[in-house]
This record gives sequence, structure tokens and C-alpha cells, in this order.
Amino acid sequence: MTTTEQPASGKHGDDDAELTEFGYKPELKRTLGNFHTFAAGISYISILTGTFQLFYFGYGSGGPAYWWSWPMVFAGQFMVALCFAELAARYPVAGSVYNWSKKIGNPHLGWLAGWMMLTASIVSISAVSLAYQLTLPQISSAFQFVGDGTGTYDVATNAVILAAVLILFTTLVNAFGVRLMATINTAGVFIELIATVVLIVLFAVHITRGPQVVMETNGTGAAHGAGYLGAFLVAALASAYVMYGFDTAASLGEESLDPTRNAPRAIIRAIVASFVLGGLILLLALMSVSSLKGEQLSTDGLQYVVLDVLGSTAGKAMLWCVLIAVTVCALAVHTAAVRLAFAMARDNNLPASARLAKCHPRFRTPVLPTVIIGVLALAILVVNIRQPQIFTVVTSIGIIMIYLAYLGVTVPMLVARVRGRWQPAGDGRFSLGRWGLPVNIVAVLWGGAMTLNLIWPRAEVYNATAPYHWYLRWGAVLFVAVIAGGGFAYYWFVQRHKTGVLAEHRVADTALPTEDRT
Repeated sequence: MTTTEQPASGKHGDDDAELTEFGYKPELKRTLGNFHTFAAGISYISILTGTFQLFYFGYGSGGPAYWWSWPMVFAGQFMVALCFAELAARYPVAGSVYNWSKKIGNPHLGWLAGWMMLTASIVSISAVSLAYQLTLPQISSAFQFVGDGTGTYDVATNAVILAAVLILFTTLVNAFGVRLMATINTAGVFIELIATVVLIVLFAVHITRGPQVVMETNGTGAAHGAGYLGAFLVAALASAYVMYGFDTAASLGEESLDPTRNAPRAIIRAIVASFVLGGLILLLALMSVSSLKGEQLSTDGLQYVVLDVLGSTAGKAMLWCVLIAVTVCALAVHTAAVRLAFAMARDNNLPASARLAKCHPRFRTPVLPTVIIGVLALAILVVNIRQPQIFTVVTSIGIIMIYLAYLGVTVPMLVARVRGRWQPAGDGRFSLGRWGLPVNIVAVLWGGAMTLNLIWPRAEVYNATAPYHWYLRWGAVLFVAVIAGGGFAYYWFVQRHKTGVLAEHRVADTALPTEDRT
């Protein structure tokens, strides 16, 4: 590392003070303002990316009534976000989930939460990038480079090509520093928010039916032993797959100005804005589409609704905005993954940590993990070429691991509250006060329930189309167990004995941590 340590008192002295609790010296470039941190959180959630990518699944599984899963998921995730906002006010550090879990739990739990989140983030980059295929060929058939889209593997192979271009872009941007990333991300989020509002207005002026449409199930409960409840729990995955990643605002805490106040606000604003705008898009789409009977609602999703309601010209213009949203979403996911890898590496908790934690002397950003994460995301895409069904399983596994990583924070936080060890930030910074315990309890119960719903080996989620294999149906259970168990075994027997803040990243005269030296 070529950057010099900043003194405790100085331009960013107050912003850097919390880093000393972890034994870190400030190294990342602190330039991001209030809107930048908000943009990072909301671009990860990405209203247009998530709703346009998953509407077809929610509608096909639960009919129009699947809309109710949106407020349900928001209520649960909002409890998690409130806990994270309190942590962000207290510990504004890179790799938020990893460092939070380590601080309020223990180093072992922190490593497992970080490992799960890092693996899931790499998978998420690939999954988000595949959304290009859902949008670009709808804009023009010229973007279907492989065949005409009717061949067995035309769509899957073309999706990989388009996604690879996006991943190369996010890798280059992140390698050239946080300022460039923030500029592109902020511009993209600004366009996405304007496009979202415009889309809501356009849907509203074309409504053909009332809001009672959200009470229709299209008979989807008939195939489930539990009736519509079974169908609804499956359809709810469409919303659960969208509303996460708000912690990214805090993961940029070492690159933000006044992060102890800005990050909590950004987390809360990101999830609330996503809920309101996303909920309106879904509701008004159902109210404005010409017919609720067309099969394209369950195959092409919101892309079909936009073209159906707005017509070809206006509809395609809106799809270009969706493309921008997908781009900044992938960029935000890549950014968050890099910060997490950097945070774990400077604790010597990854192979080749000294190299992974090294920042570029000019751009002040970790370049090597940026490239490695990009390469891994590209490698995961290869699975989708001939086995798109397996990729669906892998994508679901990524979401499950994120929910488990969140539990790796909310559970030890709840234990700390019960034992009286949790001390929120003072000096007027965000705190839940007496509401902390009930909010934390709900956050844990919600996280556990949704994780169970996500991992449940349903055929309609994990084995819906050919080829039908038992290991696809049980893929989530098996692969999560392998990733978590195998990863932790490596940590316990190999990396655990090496862990500790690397000398070049350690505050002067700060001893190595001793919690993990046995």
C-alpha cells in the first residue's frame, strides 16, 4: 500500500475515527456524498431490474394476487434494514456484513457471514447480467446474435454473450476507482428514478381495471396441497429475490463523507423508495395491461406489459431505461463484492490476502479483487449455455446465502441486545432506542422464515423444466451445505491460524487481534 496514514485529526479525522476500533488505518479514497451512498443502495436493489426480471415468475406462480408479496417482503426486510442502519451509524466500515458480524458476534461467525455474502455477490453479478437477454432482444432482434431465438440453446447462449459484455464493463469501471463508479452509478440511478416515475404515470393513464385485480389468483392454488397459500409462498420468491442489497450504502462507509449519518439514511431511503416505486409499477401494470389471460405475462413479464400498454416506440424507449437500470445494478453488486473481498483480505482471511488487499496507488481502489471477481462471474455464466435449469438453481442459492449472511448479523445483534452488550452510536446518530429489541426479534424471525421458504426443495422452483433430476430439486439444500460447510472447513483448518489485520493496513501501535489465534 502506497497511501499514507491520515492522522486522527484532520479533514476526515472524524469520519475515520471508527476504523480504529477494528485496528484499520484509512486507505480508501473518501469522496462520496449523501446521494452517492443512497444511489449505491438503491441501484443494488434496482427497482426496474428486479421487477422486470422477475414479474413473469411471480405472476405465473401466483397470478395478480402475488402483488401482496411485495409489501410482505418489504415489511420483513425493513426490520433488517433498521438493524443495519443502526450498525452503519456505529460501524461505517467496508465489507459491512462481514465486519458487523465479526464485531458483534465473533471472528468465526464474521468469516462465515462474509464468505456467504461474497460467494452470493459473485453469483448475483452473473444473475443480474443475464437480465440483458430479457430486454435487449425485445428492443431489437439485432441483439439476438445466436440464431433466431427459437433454437434449443439460442436464448441461453446469447444471454451469456450479452452478460459477458456487461461484466467486462463493470470490471473496468470498478478498477478505475470509486469516483468513476459513483459518477456512472449516480447518473444511472437518476435516469432510473425518472424513468420509474414516468412509467408509473404512463401506466396510470392507461388503466383498464381497478385495484381489486390484486385479489385474483388465476386458479394457481389448485396445483398445491395448501391451496393458494402454497402458490403464494412460491410467488413470493419473486419479491424476495429483489429487496436486498441495501447494506451496500454502508459497505462504502470508508469512501463516504460523514458516513455515520449518511449511511443509515441511505439504507432506509433506498428500501422505502424501492418499495413505493416498485409496488406502484407492479400494481399499475396489472391494472393497465390489455388482458390478464395472455401467456406472455408468464413468459415475457413486464417487458410485454410495457410494449402492450405504451406501444412499440414509447415502450422500447422505456426498455432502454430498464437496460440502464440493469447496468448500474450489476455495477453496484460488483462494487459491493469488491469492498467485501478487500475487507476480508486485509484481515488476512482470504488466500493471497496481501495482494487482494492492495490498493492502486493512483485510483485508491483494490484492483486485483475487482478483476478476480469479474473473472469468476464470467466463469459462472458458462453454466447457463447448456444448462439454464442449473443456473436457476445457482441463482437461487445466491439469494439464500445473502439471507443467511444477513442472519449472521441480526442473530448476534439480538444476542448482544438480550445480554445488554449492544451500545448504539451516540451524538444524535441513528438509534432504534427502546424499539431495538422488538425490531431485531422480527428481523431474525423474518430472516429465518424466508430462508426456509427460499431453500424449500419445490419442484416448481428448482426442477420445473427438463432435464428433471433429483439433484436439481435438492440443489439449494445440497449446494448451500457444501459452500457453507466446505468454506468454513477451509477457514477453520487453514485460514483461521493466519488471521489478523495485515501490518500494512494496521493502525500504528495497534496489536494484532487475539480472538482468533487459537
